[in-house]
Amino acid sequence: MTLQITHLNGNLATVSDLAPLSFAGYAHFTAMQMRDHSVPGLDLHLARLRQASDTLFGQHLPDEQITGYLRTAVEASEAADASVTCFITSRPGEFAPAGESPELDVLIKVTDPADAPAGPLALDVVRHERHLPQVKHVGEVSKTFFLRRAIERGFDDAAFVDSAGRLSEATIWNLAFWDGESVIWPEAEYLPGVTMQILARRLHCLGVPQRTGTIRAADLSEGLSAVVMNSWTPGISVSRIGDQAMDRDSKFIGLLNEAYVAENRDGLT
Repeated sequence: MTLQITHLNGNLATVSDLAPLSFAGYAHFTAMQMRDHSVPGLDLHLARLRQASDTLFGQHLPDEQITGYLRTAVEASEAADASVTCFITSRPGEFAPAGESPELDVLIKVTDPADAPAGPLALDVVRHERHLPQVKHVGEVSKTFFLRRAIERGFDDAAFVDSAGRLSEATIWNLAFWDGESVIWPEAEYLPGVTMQILARRLHCLGVPQRTGTIRAADLSEGLSAVVMNSWTPGISVSRIGDQAMDRDSKFIGLLNEAYVAENRDGLT
């Protein structure tokens, strides 16, 4: 059975509620995977929503209001495992001045749980920089465009390089590298994913060395391992970036999974 629950501001959304939002592009969101009624890194999701609302709307809603809406939608779904997405938009919407105090609306979607691809993945290398990379905003056609083009070219997905030639992120993924001793996070402008932030703080607790470094396509070698990560998974091995084959050190994936499992989980019911 396909799960599909949509709430607007704590109530079951109607067609009339959703019609004005169908193609609205001035909004931001966060996405999480709920398992056994709980999610990891809820504090990071809430921080993301606060910061993005401040950037787009000049204000944010209280954490308690957001978590209340999340719990109401999850309880209505009667699901233990699900994909949960929280969108925040404003009235007036796009192509209109904000006014002194725009009203913020919260849309919650609860759908079937997502499974990550098994991997390993081969990533095409594409020149692309996201606008407002620190905000997880809607309406980014480039992600799907470059994914589909990568598949047409014989890859599984695409990784982005910026104007300085630095690898930054992938379409819906953060990138991380491993040199056999340290986890290397890219030095570039990108969206810091919640899973990435969970791993960074838990790897620190485990005493695993981490550093930020500039990595260009020319710097890649078989001595480096690479993974992609998002809310679906703490790490999928990357076999190739562009024409360069990557090492696939099982220790790297093991450390990421160990760190992710160590994260506290917050109940949504």
